[in-house]
Amino acid sequence: MSNSQHLADVQYPEHPEHPEYVDVHSAETLAYGVYAAPGAYDDTYRPAYEEPEPTLPQQPPPPPAPAPIGSRRRRARTAERPESTIRRLLPQALVVAFLAGGTTAFVAEDKAVELTVDGNSRTLHTFADDVTELLADEGVGLGAHDVVSPAPGTELSSGDEVAVHYGRPVRLTLDGQRHDVWTTARTVEEALEQFGVRADGAYLSVARTRRIARAGLALDVRTERAVTVMADGRARTIRTTAATVGEAVEEAGITLRGQDATSVDSGSFPRDGQTVTVLRITGTQEIREEAIPYDVRRTPDASLFKGTEVVEQAGQPGLRRITYSLRTVNGVKQRPRRIGTETVREPRTQVVRVGTKALPASVQGADGLNWQSLAACESGGRPGAVDPSGTYGGLYQFDTHTWQSLGGTGRPQDAPASEQTFRAKKLYVKRGASPWPHCGGRL
Repeated sequence: MSNSQHLADVQYPEHPEHPEYVDVHSAETLAYGVYAAPGAYDDTYRPAYEEPEPTLPQQPPPPPAPAPIGSRRRRARTAERPESTIRRLLPQALVVAFLAGGTTAFVAEDKAVELTVDGNSRTLHTFADDVTELLADEGVGLGAHDVVSPAPGTELSSGDEVAVHYGRPVRLTLDGQRHDVWTTARTVEEALEQFGVRADGAYLSVARTRRIARAGLALDVRTERAVTVMADGRARTIRTTAATVGEAVEEAGITLRGQDATSVDSGSFPRDGQTVTVLRITGTQEIREEAIPYDVRRTPDASLFKGTEVVEQAGQPGLRRITYSLRTVNGVKQRPRRIGTETVREPRTQVVRVGTKALPASVQGADGLNWQSLAACESGGRPGAVDPSGTYGGLYQFDTHTWQSLGGTGRPQDAPASEQTFRAKKLYVKRGASPWPHCGGRL
């Protein structure tokens, strides 16, 4: 049915009291196609490879199937928009204009336009004034990453071509580096060209001809790189798309055995121009024993003279076993490396009693003697002196039995000089100068 036939068939009430009666001679006339321009569209879907947590922007759902060529979608009517009422009245005004012979202006509004949506083209007739109105009439929604040519808002003329390219999210991992990008390309090969990625000789995780759905895809690209592997005194340079250094070493025909390793992490990504050295490692383990020092705890004792210390519990060192790795790398011995420690025996704390009792001022009958001269003769005046046999010690060379019989504790050479002199005076009162047969005459 032609437009003129369609408009001629429209029936309008002629009685002024009819609820839909319109006075076409006094109604306001608007140009066909006036509408509220659509606002920005929000993305509403999640990329296919983003499960469960999305990290890429979302796109709107695919557009509805295009109408058959030559058909024209009717605009929706809404009660909220005043212009809808005007549009409803507009055909009545057009009928009157048509009946009056004004068909030329009506036909001039009709435009033949080719609309291509994501590669699907069709030719249609429209009364839309610009690209934005055309897309709204055809129900073509746009997302933040979609591209329209010519730009939205551009005026339309008959014969124009309008193309809509939908954006697609791509998680591109290029030579080990991840990038979340968008593309309007519909195939992997087109996307690589759009990204400026040199794909000749490269590894691709999917075929170049693979179509990219609107939900997007994940794409791993490893370009060809030159890697030099040093092993067994030889250098081998290869061109590779390997994902790890370990794979590149294998491609170079080198086998790692036992403790062999590489100069860089075998799981790292091999860079272009990188040199990797293979380390031929042999080695053994060695266990060594080591003493653990003991602690000393001192407690005050009022029964002992000041300066006197008595060991009540002897300390005992602990014992630990340490395991060392002894390695040879490419024929060169390496410094031992500690790899383990085991405690065999815990150390035992040494307990020492420390005297706090004040020494007496004098010993009657011995205070006026020359004790300094006697000490110089017996020990050279050294409180800690011990004779070569280890039997006698201190300033006055006491044996341990005599020292303890005079009230001393421990060894005489460990007591302070004042206590040694006090004990020597007590001995003199008991036995005279006989304990010092060679030096006693100096008293």
